[in-house]
Amino acid sequence: MIKQGKGGKIINIASMLSFQGGILVPGYAASKGGIKSLTMLMANELSKDGICVNAIAPGYIATANTAPIRADKKRNKAILDRIPAGRWGTPDDLKGICVFLAAPASDYMTGYTYACDGGWLAR
Repeated sequence: MIKQGKGGKIINIASMLSFQGGILVPGYAASKGGIKSLTMLMANELSKDGICVNAIAPGYIATANTAPIRADKKRNKAILDRIPAGRWGTPDDLKGICVFLAAPASDYMTGYTYACDGGWLAR
């Protein structure tokens, strides 16, 4: 992007655990916190070249990775009880924020991690 001289957009994938410590997943939480910090660092370094760097922090998304948690009735209920939207997210729920961050409408937005979590972090 720098060599082409036209700027661009970089969208990293963080997690709501970028904002929280979480439980039972120290490596995951640390790596996603690192993505949030890396996003800010990259924005600081690349903004002068017209490159916007942001991240998306999904909440609980129904994927193969979360299937064991969803299958655990007690854990699944505890999670759903905390999500104001009342449901697990889907990969399709991430489309809007991804398109927005890639579009010219977000040209003055850089260095931020945007939660897409059904309201989890609002609680």
